[in-house]
Amino acid sequence: METTFDFEKPIADLQMQIEKVKQVEEKTKVDMSATVRELEEKLEETKVEVYSNMTGWQKVQMSRHPDRPQTFDYIDLICDDFIELHGDRNIKDDKAIVGGFATIGGQSVMVIGHQKGKNTKERQFRNFGMANPEGYRKALRLMKMAEKFNKPVVTLIDTMGAYPGLEAEERGQGEAIARNLREMAVLKVPIICIVIGEGASGGALGIGIGDRVYMLQNTWYSVISPESCSSILWRSWDQKERAAEALKLTAEDMLGNGLIDGIIEEPVGGAHQDPEATALNVKNRILSDLTILKAKDTSTLVTERIDKFSNMGVVNE
Repeated sequence: METTFDFEKPIADLQMQIEKVKQVEEKTKVDMSATVRELEEKLEETKVEVYSNMTGWQKVQMSRHPDRPQTFDYIDLICDDFIELHGDRNIKDDKAIVGGFATIGGQSVMVIGHQKGKNTKERQFRNFGMANPEGYRKALRLMKMAEKFNKPVVTLIDTMGAYPGLEAEERGQGEAIARNLREMAVLKVPIICIVIGEGASGGALGIGIGDRVYMLQNTWYSVISPESCSSILWRSWDQKERAAEALKLTAEDMLGNGLIDGIIEEPVGGAHQDPEATALNVKNRILSDLTILKAKDTSTLVTERIDKFSNMGVVNE
């Protein structure tokens, strides 16, 4: 059964009506094509109205849709081939972050991303996409390997945050993320970062420093989730909708504040409605940017990247 959210109820109701009319038509053999056509036209209008007026919280819900494409889905759809690489060469292989060499449109790149999992068993195996320090150290090892072989890096971000467990802190969670920020800032190859789902706090930022940072249309990127923000400010999760609006976490808000470089469009209704079309949009954006970034010399690339992030939050009075 397809998952629908409360705000999608008008769409679900019309879809049910269309299905019932078709069943009646089949049973009675009465031509009801005009009614079906009228309802389908109304359905398309309703979809445009609902999905073009989504609130911040509704976009958060959309980013968490269980059928939404994840890193491995995009790898399957946009990469000609992919060789996964494992481990941080220190502790273990963190399953929440995946990565390896891939070919996109004939260009060899290093792809790194969060993987949440599609069912309960896989989510437990992937720790719900929440990486431990060894996940970020694994990502850094792969980035350094890409730098060694002069291959661009593409990161796909989809996490509710870095794992906050005691053992993660004992192994240096904050240090691992901070080191990634520093090393990514000065990496001598092009880096393209794309938020494909949730982009929560340092867990997202740990693989989110790039020459180009994009968000898919129905994703969010913030220092904290709306639920956690609501819990801190109002001592309850009940104000999560209010928190989502206050955090300015949508792609449009982030672009307006100059924190990302662009928004990648999704099909009407979200990426899960047409993963192939979404993946094509992602692929085209990656290839067009690689052409521009690979033409720049290393010092220009690094200087522009550092300047871009250094200027964020600067207020000129």
